[in-house]
Amino acid sequence: MTQLDDSFIKNFLKQESAGGIILVFAGALAMVLANSPLVSFYNLLIDTPVVVQVGALKLAKPLLLWVNDGFMAVFFLLVGLELKREFIEGELSDYRNVILPGLGAVGGMAVPALIYIFLNPNDPVAQRGWAIPTATDIAFALGVLSLLGSRVPLTLKVFLTVLAIFDDIGAILIIAFFYTSNISTTALMVAAICIVVLWYLNRRGVDEFSPYLIVGLVMWVALVKSGVHATLGGVVLAMFVPMRAKDPKKSSPAKSLEHDLHSVVAFFILPVFAFCNSGISFSGMGLEHILHPVPLGITLGLFVGKQLGVFLFCWVGIKLNFTRLPDGMSWASLYGTALLCGIGFTMSLFIGSLAFEETGVNRMFDERLGIILGSLLSGGLGYIVLRYSLKAEK
Repeated sequence: MTQLDDSFIKNFLKQESAGGIILVFAGALAMVLANSPLVSFYNLLIDTPVVVQVGALKLAKPLLLWVNDGFMAVFFLLVGLELKREFIEGELSDYRNVILPGLGAVGGMAVPALIYIFLNPNDPVAQRGWAIPTATDIAFALGVLSLLGSRVPLTLKVFLTVLAIFDDIGAILIIAFFYTSNISTTALMVAAICIVVLWYLNRRGVDEFSPYLIVGLVMWVALVKSGVHATLGGVVLAMFVPMRAKDPKKSSPAKSLEHDLHSVVAFFILPVFAFCNSGISFSGMGLEHILHPVPLGITLGLFVGKQLGVFLFCWVGIKLNFTRLPDGMSWASLYGTALLCGIGFTMSLFIGSLAFEETGVNRMFDERLGIILGSLLSGGLGYIVLRYSLKAEK
């Protein structure tokens, strides 16, 4: 291991795994409610209008969109802080540690997207969902790994974590370039001014978080009104939170904030997001629903495309001597890890909500069905492969 303290990684992974288990229960609870006599109360809850108004400025959204736009901005703030730490002093600061998971991430995004597009060739509305199967849910994936206990080598967990980090970078770029619309120049100018202020605070060495939070909140509101998805504000804000305090005796502002946010995100924000977005009714569902090109493309993209893309790109990189298989990992455990990358749950649901929200066509059932099927198949088979491959390696 280089640059990272083992105990920090173990504590971090332990927390992520616990969060993944809570995510499972939150998503399962939503599906139970959506298929019970309580479904009307569930729908009433997520559709509850929430209005915040200050003078002429008014934000009116149903609770579901407040969760997707507001809570997920905090999630992306945490993602941005993790990326910043990893690039400055973590695994991503050493290029030798990133080549293999980087190759896997590229394959794991490209192949699922191609499979989805291949199955939806002539439907421009359906094609907007091409990015749904490109995501990996690190919390769920690590939750599955935690079920295997101490037999899982730390190098395998780090490989999966770094791959998911690259996956998050890809998701951020996809959202920024492909899922923005109705751009408001005025709102974007306000957001740009906020970025300049954040840069100034960083240059002056301001290491208290409250000024960044105030400016970041203004930037988030501007992005909500701009047409650029507001969650990107969390990533931008993270870029300017200082990694080091002016006083060497004080702890890192970015690391402290990251630590404080981990529990909130893992045990509250992501479970609430999963609960609000996983309610799918199976009433009247038949084989024709599963074989519809949208859910089929998502299912095969996650289950087939992810494992094929991650494993194949890693195999080619190793065979061409661009990189090597990490210590403690075999080809079988690499394949099992590639399978786990097909668990797309949280980010896939989020991208799906962006893909179809302005098309006028309700694909919510299709996207959720495909995400759930693809994630379950990937997680189940990945667990089986890793359980037996890791046992054979001991």
